[in-house]
Amino acid sequence: MPRSILFSFASDSYRYAVRELREAFPGEHTVERLGAELARLADSAVPVEEFAAACEDGRIMFVRHLTVEVAGYPLDDLPSEPELATTLLDELATRSVSVQTWIDDAGTGSHYRRLIADALATRGVRTELAGQDVVVSGVVAGKQLLLGVNRLADSLSDWPGGRMRLARGEDRVSRSEFKLEEAIATFGLELPKSGKAVDLGASPGGWTRILRQHGQEVWSVDPGSLDPRLRADRRIHHEATTAGRFFANNRVRFDVVVNDMRMDQVTSARMMLDAAAHLRRGGLAIVTLKGGGKNPLDGARHGIDVLRERYDVLHARQLHHNRNEITVVARKHE
Repeated sequence: MPRSILFSFASDSYRYAVRELREAFPGEHTVERLGAELARLADSAVPVEEFAAACEDGRIMFVRHLTVEVAGYPLDDLPSEPELATTLLDELATRSVSVQTWIDDAGTGSHYRRLIADALATRGVRTELAGQDVVVSGVVAGKQLLLGVNRLADSLSDWPGGRMRLARGEDRVSRSEFKLEEAIATFGLELPKSGKAVDLGASPGGWTRILRQHGQEVWSVDPGSLDPRLRADRRIHHEATTAGRFFANNRVRFDVVVNDMRMDQVTSARMMLDAAAHLRRGGLAIVTLKGGGKNPLDGARHGIDVLRERYDVLHARQLHHNRNEITVVARKHE
């Protein structure tokens, strides 16, 4: 039976998400934009599992979160707890779920999370913020509360609407850290124990700091300086030069290479080809392909095509902490 799928995206990426969707699944589809960051694939024959698979393998890069729509209510006429619980229990085959709510234009919608959690509690269903195999989503779009249910495995993110929230601690070096943290968490990346990593365009050292947190010895390549808090770490080697000059003299074989440099997509991807010669077989690469210009979708695709010369592309997605860019995770050809 066709079901409607709710999907989220960055506010200025809607047209790219829809284009990818139509290319991945040719045919007649009704897509309705419900808000700044929310749309509905209405009464679709596309199973949510196939939609999620297209997002995971990079055919769809501009979608952040998925859920199967099960109900919708006007905000001025929300259901009673028994009615809400009955609606959701018809969709659940488990007694423990995550409940995640968000408001389309801003906010977490914590009031609505309590409403859903309290309703399920009356029927003996345990609710958590995250970490469960099934996710109940509540999203406020316009004057409606829309409810969705989906397996975590097909949701793309274990955060409401794909909006990962990370603490802004005093030890932060730069905002860019969030991008690498989100990629590691979202894609379930495991960095090798006691590995060697190279951070291209490292200044002021945000990605270097995250790599150190994951046990890597880091070569931080950038003519610019690193944050003073990083300089005393003996497992951080600041190479105050360009990536090209560094690779010309480098003799280290790395397990991980990361690149958050401000370059166009193809130039950045070619830099990763240079890095591949210094990466072990099966080594991990994480790069943000900057999406400036009139056509960030095709630009990202061109960059990914370049990467495929030396890498197997594992993931490609515009994450919550990305701006006009795509995070790509790849592995060097064995």
